[in-house]
Amino acid sequence: MTTTAPGLSYEELVAARRASGVAMFNDNKMKLGVFGSNCSHGLMATHAESTYELSWQHTQKIAQIADRLGFEAMLPVARYRGMGGETNFNGSNFETHTWAAGLAQATENIMVFSTTHVPTKNPIVAAKESVTVDHISNGRFGLNMTMGWYKAEMEMFGGTQREHDARYRYGSEWITIAKRMWTEGEGVDFQGEFFDIKDAFSDPKPIQQPYPVLVNAGNSPQGLEFCARECDFNFIAFADPEEARDTAARVRSIAHSHKRDLGILGYGNIICRDTEKETKALLDHILEKGDWEVAKMVSSGLGSESGSFDKIKALQERFILGYGGYPLIGTPEQIVEQMAGLSEAGIDGMMIGFLDYVEELQYFGERVLPLMKEAGLRS
Repeated sequence: MTTTAPGLSYEELVAARRASGVAMFNDNKMKLGVFGSNCSHGLMATHAESTYELSWQHTQKIAQIADRLGFEAMLPVARYRGMGGETNFNGSNFETHTWAAGLAQATENIMVFSTTHVPTKNPIVAAKESVTVDHISNGRFGLNMTMGWYKAEMEMFGGTQREHDARYRYGSEWITIAKRMWTEGEGVDFQGEFFDIKDAFSDPKPIQQPYPVLVNAGNSPQGLEFCARECDFNFIAFADPEEARDTAARVRSIAHSHKRDLGILGYGNIICRDTEKETKALLDHILEKGDWEVAKMVSSGLGSESGSFDKIKALQERFILGYGGYPLIGTPEQIVEQMAGLSEAGIDGMMIGFLDYVEELQYFGERVLPLMKEAGLRS
């Protein structure tokens, strides 16, 4: 069952988001978000030198720079424990709903997302937290849902890790309850395989109508189906532009079968310098200082536990360079050329990280953004 909102078609949902100025529904061909700035080492499992640190002051500075540059989103990684290795990758991290609330107060236009492992949080609580941040931000909140792929992390919360398909059945019930909490004026009753909800009620309702922007990174068949039914954007993994094109087309085809459309987001780090020689030197240094132990563990874990990364699980270098995403590497001109190729392949936005978020985000604004505007990727 597709849950949009009572009495609201998908076209009306999109129209409502556009009318209220939701940034992720603007007219930029290539939307931009800062990804992973709430966790130690960000997206790069490396000891390469950086001014990046996990402090609130530094986090706020990153968000304010991105806000000033016109980025659409701040997107966190949800972590409760590190990945191990020499770096204990992402082992220090900020919880993401409170992180988003803090950044909502520190910014003006950029959307602030929470990333939530749905098995770790009751949907009534998550719905209420999300509405609160939506009000703090004046309608700039978004929710990125994950089904909880990291077994050691999920077991921190008691019980055992559900098998893959059951996670998406659980997630479907979870988001159905949350959507009803956001849109219905009467008490919500729900009885399913995983939840038995009695007369649940939440007020106020979200500022965004009918509810906050929803994202999921499902790339497995079950994940693609979940995104097509329930979400606004699918956060896909791809090894190259050709795979991006194929995946984007497949995702949209599934969404169209539900009489919906779906935005497609990619992710990866940007490694960019003025010359190819400087860029290659930085790339080589990042890999030389890489935490190869954690790269092996993470690639194995994502491939075997999430069901979403089979085609890239052997590419441990990709995890050093950015959590298995698609790294954009080159001069400013080459970065824009790569962005244009992804846009042409059907990618609507890239959620990006950097080795040094503050310094390189400012460089990106000075050297890359103007070229993106010239290319028609940004207004």
